[in-house]
Amino acid sequence: MTTVPVPERRWSDTIRNVLDRPLTSYHLVLGAAGLLLALGLMMVLSASSVLSLRVHGNSYTIFNRQLIWVGVGLPMAYIASRMTPRHFRMLAYIALLGSVLLLVLTYVPGLGKNVGGNQNWLNLGGPLRIQPSEFAKLALVMWCADLFARKQALLTQWKHLLIPMVPVCSVVIALVIGQRDLGTSLVLMSVMLGLIWIVGAPTRLFVAMIALVGTIAGYLAVSAEHRMERLTSFMNPFADIKGDGYQAAHSFYALSSGGWWGVDIGSSTQKWGNLPEAHTDFIFAVIGEELGLIGSLTVLTLFLALAYAGIRISMRTDDAFIRYASAGITIWIMAQTLVNLGAVIGLLPIVGIPLPLLSYGGSALLPTLMAIGMLLSFAKAEPGAQAALRESRRALLPGWLSSWRTPGHTGRENSRER
Repeated sequence: MTTVPVPERRWSDTIRNVLDRPLTSYHLVLGAAGLLLALGLMMVLSASSVLSLRVHGNSYTIFNRQLIWVGVGLPMAYIASRMTPRHFRMLAYIALLGSVLLLVLTYVPGLGKNVGGNQNWLNLGGPLRIQPSEFAKLALVMWCADLFARKQALLTQWKHLLIPMVPVCSVVIALVIGQRDLGTSLVLMSVMLGLIWIVGAPTRLFVAMIALVGTIAGYLAVSAEHRMERLTSFMNPFADIKGDGYQAAHSFYALSSGGWWGVDIGSSTQKWGNLPEAHTDFIFAVIGEELGLIGSLTVLTLFLALAYAGIRISMRTDDAFIRYASAGITIWIMAQTLVNLGAVIGLLPIVGIPLPLLSYGGSALLPTLMAIGMLLSFAKAEPGAQAALRESRRALLPGWLSSWRTPGHTGRENSRER
C-alpha cells in the first residue's frame, strides 16, 4: 500500500494566509501604532531626562507631560475608532474651517508665539499652547477625502480633479509657509500631491504638479538665509561642526556609537546637551544610540507595517471616502516619517519636524492618534472584519459568561432574532 506524499507548506503560503485574514489590517494598525507609542514614551523619558532635570529640577517633568498627552489622545483615538465614515464626513468641513481659523490666529500679536524662528504656535493661556498646523494635516485629509468622494464620477475631468482641492490646499499651505514652517508645508504638499495621484490624475498633470511644488519648495529653501545655511551645512555638516552643522554632526555621532545593539536604555551621551532637540525632532538618533541598529530597524519595520496596513485598507474598500482618507493618512504619516528620518541620517536638510508617535509633543501626537483611530474604524469596515471581530470578542469572554450560551437558550435567542 502506497501513501500519497503530503506537499510541504511553503512559508510564503503561510504568510499569504495570515495577510488574507479579515482582521489583518486592524491588528497591524493597532499593533504597530501601539508599539511605536510605547517605545516613544520610553525614549522620551530617556532622551529628555537630563534636559528636564536641568530646566525643571525633575527628570520626569517632560515625560509626565507626554504621558498626559497620551492619556488625552488614547480616548480620542478610541472614539474615532468607533465612528463611521458618515461621522467623519460630517466633521470634515468643520475641521478644515477650524484649523484655518487657528492658523490665522497665529498671526495675531499676543496670540501667536515664535519658537525656533517659526511663528507656528498659538497661546491658549498660561503654559498651554498648540501648533495648529499639526491639526491642519488631519483636517485637510478629511476634507479632501470627502470632496473626492462627492465628485467621484467627475474626477476624470482635470478641472474637477484640481478645483477646489488645489486652491484650498494652497491657502492652508500658504498660511503654514507664512509661519516659516518649511517642514510642515512639505508634508502638506506631499498629501496634496499624493491624493492627486491616488484619484488617478493623468501622468502629465501629475508631473506638472510635482514640478510646480518642487519649484516652490526650492524657492522657499533659498529665499531665507537660515534655510540656505541649513542646505549648505547639510552637504558637509563637519565643515562647520560648531555652527550650522552642529546638530547634524552630533546626530551622526549618536547613530554611529550605537553599534548593533546600542549602549543600553538611558546610557546615551549625546542627550547630555550635545544633541539639541534630542527628545523631539532627533529622537531617532537617541534610539539609534541606545538601541543600536537592531532597534532602529525595528522602528522602520513598524512604520512599514503601518504603511502596509493603510494601503491595504485603501485597496480593499468599496467606499470612496475610506479609500481616499486612509490613503491620505498613510501619505501624511509616511511623508513626515521620511522627512524626519532623512534629516536625522543626513539624507535631507534639517527642517524641524517630529517623528510620528515617537517624538515629544501633544500638538503632533493628538491628530496622529485620531488618524490611527480613523484607520482602525476603516479596517473594521473591510469584508468579513465585523464578523471576525465579533467572533474574537466572543472567544475572549469569561468562561462563566460564554457558558450562558447553551443549547437551552438557542430557542429564546432565535425567537428574538425573528
